[in-house]
Amino acid sequence: MTASGASREPKADAFKRIAEKRTARVLEALRLLGQCANRRVYDYTDAQVAKIFGEVRRAVRDAEQRFSEDRKNVKFEL
Repeated sequence: MTASGASREPKADAFKRIAEKRTARVLEALRLLGQCANRRVYDYTDAQVAKIFGEVRRAVRDAEQRFSEDRKNVKFEL
């Protein structure tokens, strides 16, 4: 119980609730992005596609890395 008397959601439950919603949004956004592949509707170059998916891969790597880092031992370097 918190000072206000309301019980707090356990961290594991909060993670599951939020991660499921955010993952669903990411998957839906990727599904929608895939619809842009329709050449009857859109015109694009291979370079544009490579740039899009390079950025998507980078964002996925960055997010995945945040889950595997030992955040306490990250030191600053120039």
